Amino acid sequence: MSAEVDLSESLNHLDSAGNARMVNVTEKAVTRREAVASGEVVMKPETLNAIITGNIPKGDVFAIARLAGIMAAKRTPDLIPLCHPVGLDGVTVTLEALPPDRISITARTTVTARTGVEMEALTAVSAAALTIYDTCKAIDKGMRIDAIRLEEKAGGRSGHYKRQKD
Repeated sequence: MSAEVDLSESLNHLDSAGNARMVNVTEKAVTRREAVASGEVVMKPETLNAIITGNIPKGDVFAIARLAGIMAAKRTPDLIPLCHPVGLDGVTVTLEALPPDRISITARTTVTARTGVEMEALTAVSAAALTIYDTCKAIDKGMRIDAIRLEEKAGGRSGHYKRQKD
């Protein structure tokens, strides 16, 4: 890439030479920011039943996945290059069994900071889904992690976003 082309205006994770950089958020206002992400794990009905009845050898799948999601949200900048570390004010991970064959995962992250927490919410859902897979893979290797996406975000310069329903 030519050093003469300034991509920093349109692609703010690149400097004028096209090199990756962490965006400087010093001048952004500190505001309350929130994000909600969701996803699901699809499995055999027998697997979901084993989770619901507590018959998974690794333990309480929902409790383990919830903790994994919260812990992952806190470690997002360690996992995602160029993601700003933020002092999260709150993380909730909700899991819901949806018979006959899936678990819905929702993560909500909040912060008062100069940058948003979408990546933290998405990371929380991803880690929770991977944990469900890990705890149940001995009985169902065909599970599928699906539809991880940002549902909503609020706060900051870009304003409010809500995903259009399919």
